[in-house]
Amino acid sequence: MAAGRILNVLNADANVTVVSPAEGLNEEVAYRVAQKQVTHVDRKFKPSDLDDMDMVLTAVDDPEASTQIYKLCQQRRIPVNVADVPSECDFYFGSVHRDGPLQIMISTNGNGPKLANIVRRQIAAALPDNVGDAIKKVGTLRRKLRKLAPSQDESPQRMQWYDLTQMVP
Repeated sequence: MAAGRILNVLNADANVTVVSPAEGLNEEVAYRVAQKQVTHVDRKFKPSDLDDMDMVLTAVDDPEASTQIYKLCQQRRIPVNVADVPSECDFYFGSVHRDGPLQIMISTNGNGPKLANIVRRQIAAALPDNVGDAIKKVGTLRRKLRKLAPSQDESPQRMQWYDLTQMVP
């Protein structure tokens, strides 16, 4: 679970610090550490690890330790997500589909992550091939149109020039 969460926040360009004894790292997390994609603190959690943190994710096999971290985060007003304990989460992870600039996230607010994954897969299967490339092209078109008609007053005209309802079957 930790590896998936790390990948999610790395994809959002977060700076990640993993606090765990090295022998507790799974293969994927150890790879991220070796590649210097995350900072690793090789020991068990200390309350001072929360200093200067913007958010905290826990994925440990010790429910008491997770609850302690949750309570410390609450005291410090740091958003926290405790794996597999929805009542100790200020936010939830969803199941995400990415295709270039397209991102679709399905969340069940911690109630059914497996079901969120099933729904995400069904939605992704229904998308046209290369939809991410199409979105990139629309972005390029938008930037060109903004140069041709840059003022806010010209927005309705720009919208008419690239009426996507006429482009999508």
